[in-house]
Amino acid sequence: MTVVDELIAALGPGIVATDAASLALTQADKSGHMSTSAPLAVVNATSIADISTTLRIASATGTPVVTRGAGTGLAGAAIASGGEIVLSTLAMNRVLEINPADQLAVIEPGILNGRFNEILAEQGFWFAPDPASKAISTVGGNIATNAGGLLCAKYGVTRDAVLGLTVVLASGEVLELGHRSVKGVTGLDLTALFVGSEGLLGVIAGATVRIRPLVRGTVATIAAFFPTVTDAAAASAGITASGIQPAVMEIMDAASLEAASTLLALPGVSTGEAHLVVQTDGPAAAEEAEQALAVIQSLGGRAELSTDPVEGERLLAVRRAMHPAMERLGTTLIEDVSVPRSALPAMFAEIVRIEQAYGIRIPTVAHAGDGNLHPNFIFEGTEVPELIWRAADELFGTALKLGGTLTGEHGIGILKKRWLGDELGETQLELQRRIKAVFDPSGILNPGKVF
Repeated sequence: MTVVDELIAALGPGIVATDAASLALTQADKSGHMSTSAPLAVVNATSIADISTTLRIASATGTPVVTRGAGTGLAGAAIASGGEIVLSTLAMNRVLEINPADQLAVIEPGILNGRFNEILAEQGFWFAPDPASKAISTVGGNIATNAGGLLCAKYGVTRDAVLGLTVVLASGEVLELGHRSVKGVTGLDLTALFVGSEGLLGVIAGATVRIRPLVRGTVATIAAFFPTVTDAAAASAGITASGIQPAVMEIMDAASLEAASTLLALPGVSTGEAHLVVQTDGPAAAEEAEQALAVIQSLGGRAELSTDPVEGERLLAVRRAMHPAMERLGTTLIEDVSVPRSALPAMFAEIVRIEQAYGIRIPTVAHAGDGNLHPNFIFEGTEVPELIWRAADELFGTALKLGGTLTGEHGIGILKKRWLGDELGETQLELQRRIKAVFDPSGILNPGKVF
């Protein structure tokens, strides 16, 4: 009996898919990369028991397992290949509990971030992690990559919103990690370890997350334009240095702004200039927006301030359209580095230098509120040319020299594993490998990713 036969016998044919179309969908994600061979099967889990059964069979047969949500990742961490089982949690999409008194919710991993927020809004709450892909990405995937987004400078990344996890180990054992209380320091923090673990340590089968009351009052949005992207970055650094805490602060260079506004067919969006959008919320929103506007204008920015929520959403829609807009320019290597916020002008200047040195285009946006940049390397064809990898290597090295990191929110996956040792060093890299071996001694979980 093959491993696929065992899965069908244990779970039923309705749970295990082996048709060519289902398998092909799991060979790629939003990174633009694709594996060269199809996996053995896709298990569409509907319960923790399905996950546990799948992992017990995989462990007994030594079959690799790739966990997958909506497949919106940008680092290739959920791409499956030949000889592997894909364990999909997309069908596990229920909200099991909303507790207003304790400001928490219990969810299954397949619930879409945007849908989860729609459900919460009906009770006056929201979930703070706000990736640009929130309409199509799952909360389980957000947890597996420790996703960030436009709002994380003020409200935190996904790890800050996770209180507890239900995790299934490679052996099929089920662990309940974390707590429902605000505080909790019993033992090592395994909950935090699993957030951002990219499917290496176990399968996230459920989560207890923090929710917040909807922010009331004025939301003020500033749309600013600058001659160069380094000018825009200097203004964002100036806003940060002034002590203002925007909910959103995003930079788009001229190329990315033009591509996004063309995609959305938006009238009245200036092109040929760099764009800085700043949004403040809460009781001090109006005052903070005026202070931010003064900083922008003092540094040569042309800006307008609006408290119209429709106009605010229109401006943020331009930023959220960045990734689909890049697909129209050619094949895209979407990257993700972070630097200290004061180093943003220097990092943007280096990106411009690397563009000129290699004769390539690197449209770049940034979550300026937290120093997270997304350079997009544009090229023709399906394989990343060596020239692009050399330019990326120089860009990554620059981020590290400025005190930054290889990835702020997308993860390592397959795209950045060759550079992991540059940041961690051999001692820490080996320690992390040993930690994985404790949770996954046979090495069946997401092989070939990260390490």
